[in-house]
Amino acid sequence: MQCGPNIVAHSCWFCRRVKGFRDPSNMDTNSQQASFLPDFCGTRIVFVVVLVAELLAIVLTLAQPPYVTDLLFELGMYSLFIQWIALCCVGSLCLCRPYLNHLPDHWVATLSYSITLAVSYMMTELAWWLISEWPAIGSYSHYDHKLFLARSMGISAIVCAVALRYFYVQHQWRNRLKSETEARLQALQSRIRPHFLFNCLNTIASLTRRQPALAEQAIEDLSDLFRVSLQDSRQSSTLQDEITLCERYLRIEQHRLGDRLHVDWQLNAVPMDAILPALSLQPLLENAIYHGIESLANGGLIRLTARAMDNSICITIENPVPEPTTPGQQRTGNHIALENISQRLSAFFGQSQLLQVAQVDNHYRVTLTIPYPYENTDRR
Repeated sequence: MQCGPNIVAHSCWFCRRVKGFRDPSNMDTNSQQASFLPDFCGTRIVFVVVLVAELLAIVLTLAQPPYVTDLLFELGMYSLFIQWIALCCVGSLCLCRPYLNHLPDHWVATLSYSITLAVSYMMTELAWWLISEWPAIGSYSHYDHKLFLARSMGISAIVCAVALRYFYVQHQWRNRLKSETEARLQALQSRIRPHFLFNCLNTIASLTRRQPALAEQAIEDLSDLFRVSLQDSRQSSTLQDEITLCERYLRIEQHRLGDRLHVDWQLNAVPMDAILPALSLQPLLENAIYHGIESLANGGLIRLTARAMDNSICITIENPVPEPTTPGQQRTGNHIALENISQRLSAFFGQSQLLQVAQVDNHYRVTLTIPYPYENTDRR
């Protein structure tokens, strides 16, 4: 069999496009290593610090001796003092975090601990000066300066040490989870390519002589699919990019399956700037075709529905499947794609149960929930 000039031209053009995405010069080399400290400039971490500080104030108030009767006044003073120290420490770490990001973990822990203790000491001394100069606070006149300083610094040292240890353990756990999800994504990408690539190349070969324009379009769609699968697995994507990728994938499958494949898009004006992990939707459509449409003699309809909800976007992919009693048509899988996508969504958004699967009346339904709007508080 001889290859025509169109096949050679399309193949060389496709190879050039795919090869370009392997070029290391196209990769981002300016990423910096972040420390285990969270983003103290973010609203969520500030809220958590304020909440924990208030809980500490309540505990110290309840630990007062029985002869102390004005607990509300004590709670107010403890809250004011502890919140003062906590917010000043958060502000100091927020300002110093860009410099701490470049240091090893042991230096980050040492300097962060020193900064928080130094801020606690200055705020304690300032509070003692206000107490001594403010006659209205007569209940604190029996306090000794050294005892007041020792109690304040002791509590600050214990709380700061526990907090830094917690941040470090959380950082290590997230790194392990991130490594596992990246490995799962690589396995998912390796699983997608073989059987789909063979089918696509056969489709392109059949279109080259009859419809060269469609063959060129199929090559462009295939190259875009390869671009996504060859990119850095740590990159995120937008819902618009995922929908575009799904449209290209379905257009390739439409050339192969013809009238057996029908797709109903119901996007319902959802925000297309929503962030989600790359390759979150295309593997689900691939499963719908492989386990559903291909196994049915007359094919079927894939319905992709997206609707905006409170603080989230719900995406549902529904497809028909053969009867369980139909011999030779039911394809069993090992759920690699579903498990990988579920793990990646949980790691990306920090939430569980974002991917739900159900089968009702010979229809397979996958529901994916995307938090929106989403703020990544662990950004570098």
